[in-house]
Parts: sequence; C-alpha cells; structure tokens
Amino acid sequence: MREDELELLLRPEVMEEIGRNADEDPAAYAMRNAGRTDIPVRAIAEQIACRKKAAKKLPRLSTRPLLYTSRALEQASAERVAAYRASQMSGQRAIDLSGGLGIDSSFLAGAFIRIDFVERDPLLCRLASHTMQVLERKNVAIQCGDAFAVLDSIPSGILDWIFVDPDRRESGRRRVGLSESSPDVVSGHNELIHKAPGVCIKASPALELSGLKRELPSLSSIIVVSLDRQCRESMLILLKGTAQEKEPERKAVCLHSSGIGEYEVSGREGVERRVTAEPGPCFFEPDPAIIKAGLSAEVAEEFGLEFLNHSVDYLTGGPSEAVFPGRAFRLVALTPYKPKLFRRFLKEHQIFGASIQRRDFPLSPEELRRLYRLKESSSRFLFFSRNAAGEATVYFCLSLRPEGEEAP
Repeated sequence: MREDELELLLRPEVMEEIGRNADEDPAAYAMRNAGRTDIPVRAIAEQIACRKKAAKKLPRLSTRPLLYTSRALEQASAERVAAYRASQMSGQRAIDLSGGLGIDSSFLAGAFIRIDFVERDPLLCRLASHTMQVLERKNVAIQCGDAFAVLDSIPSGILDWIFVDPDRRESGRRRVGLSESSPDVVSGHNELIHKAPGVCIKASPALELSGLKRELPSLSSIIVVSLDRQCRESMLILLKGTAQEKEPERKAVCLHSSGIGEYEVSGREGVERRVTAEPGPCFFEPDPAIIKAGLSAEVAEEFGLEFLNHSVDYLTGGPSEAVFPGRAFRLVALTPYKPKLFRRFLKEHQIFGASIQRRDFPLSPEELRRLYRLKESSSRFLFFSRNAAGEATVYFCLSLRPEGEEAP
C-alpha cells in the first residue's frame, strides 16, 4: 500500500466496497474490476486478501473496518497472544517502541492510563491512527520517529513499562538474534532499564534461550507462549534491580483461541528427568511452548509421567483425568528400528498410512514415507525416536480424544 492509496481507501464508499467484497477471491475481484478508475482496485484487492488473513489472526478485531499492509499484518501479534501479554503489565504510562499496525498498543491501552505509540514508518503511523480511531482507544498517543530517539526525549521516572517488538526482517532477511534486529535491544539494554522499571521484549520463538542473561543482565523471566499448539513468541521480561547472577525463571503459557483448557507451568532449567525402560499404555508430547521453555520435566512430575529417553521430550505413563497440555495418544506397540523388522511390524499391524513424527532420529519424515510407501493419516501415528538405552525405536500410537477416547 502507498500513502496516496491510503487516502483513497479511507473514503467511506471505498470502505463499503471492501466490506461488500470481503468474501471475494482477491485475484478474481481485481480481474473483474480491471480498468476501473473510480476506485483503487489493486489496493482494495490487497485489503480483501489481508482481511482473510486477519480473520484467523485477529478474529474479533478483524470484524471492524481496519486497514492493513501485508508485511505489517504478518508481523502483528495474534489477538489472543497480545491480550495475554497486556495482562502481564500495568501502570500509569507505557511506551510501545515498535508500533506497527497498533495491535499491541490497542491491548496495552486497557492496562495503562496512557500509551505512547512509536513507529518510524509514516504509513504505519497513519494506519495505527485509523486503528485507534476505529477501536476508540483515546489514550494512545501516536509518534512517528526512531524508537530510541523518542525514548531519549522522555524523562526517566515517567514510564512504568517499555514494550518492544524488534523488527527481525531488516533488508528483507529474516533474523532471530536480538542484536541483529531493529531496534537493537542488546546494545540499548542500559537505556531501556534506565527509562522504566519494567521492559517486555517480544522475541522470535526460534530464539535460543540459553545465554540470554549475558546479553540482557536485567532479564528476570522468560515466558514462552504458544497458541493452539503453535509456538508464537518468547516474552523476555527485564526488571530493574534484577541480580546479574540470578538465572531467569522460565514459564510456558499454552493458549487456545477458544479460551478453554489453557495451561501455565513455571520453573527453572535443570530439573531431573525420570526415564523409564518400560513404556506405559499412553504416549505424550508436551505443548511446543513447554518443550521450548525446557519445562517438560515439571509437567512430567505434575502428571506422574516418565521420559522415554534422556534427550527427547516424549513422555509415557497411564491415562490422566486432567487434560494434558499437549498431545496424548494410546501406545499400541513399539519395535526396534531395523528396516526388515520394521517392514514386518507395518504388515503385522496393517499400517498403510500414518502421521510420521520424529525426534533424535536420522531419517526425515519424507524419507521414511518414501521408503515404506506410507500414506498420511489423522488418527494413526508413528513416532521415530530412541528408547531409554539410546536405541532407535518406533512407537505406534492411536490418537485420543481430549476425554481419553479413541478417535475413529
């Protein structure tokens, strides 16, 4: 979207055109209206495409007449995650140093008296202004400029929290490291913690969590957040006065779009993993947030489970009355992985199709599917891993319903 297109999109008749064609195929709309000069056809088609994506990411907000750019929408927080993050902060005044579309600021506005929205892209500032107007967020002040330049202009002692979501796609390349993103929160650590007692950094779900304390001395806790069993982000919480030698607490938060069955677990790395050589009747894989946070041992202890080996987060044990935070299966059979033996195993159990999962196993799912001519299945699973002795092993499982019944 260009700035001149934004002016046209904001016209009431054009906004109505977008709403009327929200269910259209964007390409079909553009083709059908090619040649029209009374409306910005290309920009409308882009908004139709964005609204379809926003319906999944922002289910409630997308019902409002918001406007997007494709890149900013891709970088925006999922609605449920943004709401959770805002619930972890409160006070009089906060600043969002990486405003984007304004989704995060719109949720933070409910937790603070005033939110300073900062964004260096003038087009996104105008889009965010429209967002705040539509959502009636009157306590959000829009400022267009460099993040640290604006922060430097605010006296110390005024802000309660700083939120920053560093841009990880500078120059078109996706980055993961904090110092490679913009703004650079590693080099700016001292200024951040000097300006506010609390700082929340939204980091990539792929960020390596070990060693972060060396880069961010004020790091107090790490919160890994998943939504519908997809790891979305790692929240890095910096608190003024945190001892440099104190390792940060870790928390895994497993959210669901429905709001039902959400789960939290916290702890620190290093909890002993109990490994068993005799698998129980059920097979469990913790939620990705739990695995990423390194908290599978805490979950195993809570649910009375044991690990299948020393290196992988596959658990086993009896059925649980509580809903397990992750995936649960009935373990039907297992076999050492040797090609001839495994072929007999497939024939014996009449396995012609399965969902193939693997951890700490040399062959990829694609290679395994090709080798054994296995089709896909939504109810049968083959987990390729290792047993307690470190030997390559295959676990054949059937999916379970949440209440513990076999799926059809």
